[in-house]
Amino acid sequence: MQVNRNALAAFAFAASAAAQAHQIWIEQPAGGNAVIRFGEYSENLREASPGLLDKFGKLRATLVSSRGERQADAAKTATGFNLPFQAVSGETIVAEDASYPLYTWKQGERQITNWYRPAARYITDFKAQQARLTLDLVPTGNPGEFKVLFKGQPLPKAKISLVVQSGWAKEGHADAQGLVQFDMPWQGTYVAEVSHDDRVAGERVGAHEAEKFDGISYVTSLTFVKADGLPAVPAGPAAAPSK
Repeated sequence: MQVNRNALAAFAFAASAAAQAHQIWIEQPAGGNAVIRFGEYSENLREASPGLLDKFGKLRATLVSSRGERQADAAKTATGFNLPFQAVSGETIVAEDASYPLYTWKQGERQITNWYRPAARYITDFKAQQARLTLDLVPTGNPGEFKVLFKGQPLPKAKISLVVQSGWAKEGHADAQGLVQFDMPWQGTYVAEVSHDDRVAGERVGAHEAEKFDGISYVTSLTFVKADGLPAVPAGPAAAPSK
């Protein structure tokens, strides 16, 4: 039987991508400081330490307000990464990890090395904002409308997923200007996610030497808490963290 090498390569890539399918997102409990989680928000899955949280290198966050910017490294706990600040009305938080370990997969006889770049944004309103992340999802000033930007430029046709804690989800695609609009019927926390694969080879500074890669997979989330709307449906049982 003849083997379809392109199909195998596609399968291998999909399997590798699935291993990195998680997102980071920012939560902010009422009256408390912000926390960065890793997992799947719609599945009530939050990874832990010991476990997948230990793969992160350095999660750095920036609080952006009318008074200026405040940067801080997140402090790892058993269930997430704590930040020393919170966003109040009119402020936003952005965070990313630029040193997550490279991972490899096979394409025929060739070994492909990829760089996973997780990032997150937390907003307190839909006031228009400028991009700060390489792959960014920002509010435009219109409730429920977002703009996808890659390296500061609109990213047409990007797929954006919007989820709530109950598992309710919607998908949309950015138009030619990078814009996408969602209805948001529920009260509570929404997490939107966008991803983009940049198949450009390069190298980054590693802990001990330069690390070469064949492409970068960007995954960025945006969190927003909606005060009005239909009562939020409770989250399902918490999923067990990966080992």
